[in-house]
Amino acid sequence: MKLSDTLKSHFRIDVGHEKALKKLGIETVSDLLYHLPARYEDITDVQSVSGLQKGQDAIVYGQLSGLKTRKAWKSKMPIAEGYVEDGSAKIQVMWFNQPYLAKMYQNGMYVKLAGKVAGSDTKLYLSNPEVEPLDSLPIDRHDSIFKDTEGYDDTLYPVYRETKGITSKWFYHTVLKCFEKGVLDDVYDPIPASIIKKYNLPELKTAFVWIHSPKKAEHATSARKRFAFEEVFYIQVRKAQERAAVSAATTYSFKTEKDHVSAFVDRFPFPLTSAQKNAIDIILSDFNGVHAMSRLLEGDVGSGKTAVAATTAYAVATSRPPEGTKSPLPRGTLGRGLSGLEYGNLQVAYMAPTEILAKQHFESFIEYFKHLPIQIGLITGSGCQKFPSKTNPNKPTNISKAQLLKWVANGEVPILIGTHALIYKSVEFKHLAYVIIDEQHRFGTNQRKKLAKKDVRMPHLLSMTATPIPRTLALTIYGDLDISLLDEMPKGRKPVITKIVLPAHVDEMYEHVRSELKSGRQAYVICPRIDEPDPDKQMAVTSKSVIAEAARLKKDIFKGARIEPLHGKMTPKEKDAVMLRFNNHEIDVLVATSVVEVGVNVPNATNIIIEGAERFGLSQLHQLRGRVLRGTHQPYCFAVTESKSEKTRDRLKALATAKNGFELAEHDLTFRGSGELYGAKQSGLSDLGMEAIKNIKLVEAARTEARHLVETNTDLGRQFPLIAEKVAKIGEDLHME
Repeated sequence: MKLSDTLKSHFRIDVGHEKALKKLGIETVSDLLYHLPARYEDITDVQSVSGLQKGQDAIVYGQLSGLKTRKAWKSKMPIAEGYVEDGSAKIQVMWFNQPYLAKMYQNGMYVKLAGKVAGSDTKLYLSNPEVEPLDSLPIDRHDSIFKDTEGYDDTLYPVYRETKGITSKWFYHTVLKCFEKGVLDDVYDPIPASIIKKYNLPELKTAFVWIHSPKKAEHATSARKRFAFEEVFYIQVRKAQERAAVSAATTYSFKTEKDHVSAFVDRFPFPLTSAQKNAIDIILSDFNGVHAMSRLLEGDVGSGKTAVAATTAYAVATSRPPEGTKSPLPRGTLGRGLSGLEYGNLQVAYMAPTEILAKQHFESFIEYFKHLPIQIGLITGSGCQKFPSKTNPNKPTNISKAQLLKWVANGEVPILIGTHALIYKSVEFKHLAYVIIDEQHRFGTNQRKKLAKKDVRMPHLLSMTATPIPRTLALTIYGDLDISLLDEMPKGRKPVITKIVLPAHVDEMYEHVRSELKSGRQAYVICPRIDEPDPDKQMAVTSKSVIAEAARLKKDIFKGARIEPLHGKMTPKEKDAVMLRFNNHEIDVLVATSVVEVGVNVPNATNIIIEGAERFGLSQLHQLRGRVLRGTHQPYCFAVTESKSEKTRDRLKALATAKNGFELAEHDLTFRGSGELYGAKQSGLSDLGMEAIKNIKLVEAARTEARHLVETNTDLGRQFPLIAEKVAKIGEDLHME
């Protein structure tokens, strides 16, 4: 058996299995072996039903049957009862004063039961056991669950990620059959032996056996560490390659004098923080280097990222390309070339994720640049604008796309702001030296090349985010970027007063928001869902929905207030229209999903109510809270929860006590687990890889070894073909190539 063989060539796979495997991305034997267990079921304390004795505490795996309710003969106490069967025998199960359990569970359901054995010596039963429903039993009931074989402990059984049509048990047995068919003879370890030895990792053959059928818990732990290292290592190799490609490309190198930048910054209506000054200094230093800058700027909402972007954009837009003078032009000569006829300053492209945000940045840049003869363009799917207007030098004007593109192509417009429309083939720059990306971190080398088009030079890149990112995650998935932090807030900015609201205190919260609305302020209400669930299908779902909550608030809570919903099922045009009305204070309360998490700036909105707060990650809650940090009035955030879990309440308390988003990101990593904080789709990491990023030493080791490998091996495809193959696949997953 070969790793590249299809599973169909060795196993009988029916239509249901085939669909399920395809959904999980499993086609070959290699795909199956790399479908690693999500966790292990430890059945050390599991007893066979046939061996149970009166008075013992028992853990039983089995299948339910005969569920019904009745009343005790004398006391008339309601009882739910049934049977559980595990292949060795059957035993009665009884729940006293809990008749609803007979309807909550179904006959044929696989369960794990934990309870006390009661009854007589001739008629035993499990009394009030705790029930854990299972998709399937961890192993077959006829398997070795009750006997030792071949020296195995027989206590750890792998549990795999499933989908409809395929079970964890199928994965377990199929992997074992692959081992029996000799697939391990075809396994070659792609990780260099020196690295394996240095970090005491098991070789690949051993790791496959230990992770799929561990004899001991230590074996499973060691194998998981190996696969975690491997996954992070491949990503780090990819990032090291990207960094090397950027370093090898020519770029625009220019120096900006400090007094030139100071003249621009001194006009700001606020002083820069030390963090802003440091970020600007290091970016200007990067501009004067021999390699294209690749930098991630992290900062909480309101920390002043746009001011950093505007200042550094000014330095670029007032500098000449290499064929002209390298120093900034004298004031008053911006735009004209040496002949006085040709425009030739360096150019800036500023990309935002939404039209709303692109327009907000355009308006911000107008405020920053209105005293200068610098043209600023805006290009989105719905139209184009340019500042200043010929008729009114203080206002922008609508222009045709063709005209704007002509001015960008000849260099007359040195700053162009837009959405993904910036990457369209029709958009061409004359001297694109600087690309600023807002909340779009995976903007790879190829996108920079597309923007630069025919120019052989690689533009400098600044990626900005208000999403707090744990250090280990940043080192992993943004490994090709240098990182700068804006960890200070501007002076005078009032911190958000955050309150955790339990059901008993919602009336006080509503009264506070009503008083704020009367004072002329506005509010957000965030709900986890858009619509009400189908009552026949989702009876357990109790979280509030946008549509129903908007109607309830309008009718019962904020009577007379102008309330509208906003959610992801709306078209971009509909969302823009609602946001425009909210921005113009034609709406008092905006009831929305987390669609407002990024790119909404309404200074008059000072209150945010987050319903079902326990359903959001701390970083996402922090992002939502940032929506009310835009103005000068005191902002308030109310995190509403009905959860009685101490763990949940402790997690939400961190929202109220953490000093900044970076601290919260680390809290989230601890409380929720990285897989919940950043999904696999978003990060490009598997659940195991996400677990690995809690280990800073592992991440740093993988990063160090990956960089060394790339620096010392110019032809990775020839020298390490297996690594090159894995890295190519990682690249497809991580980038919009």
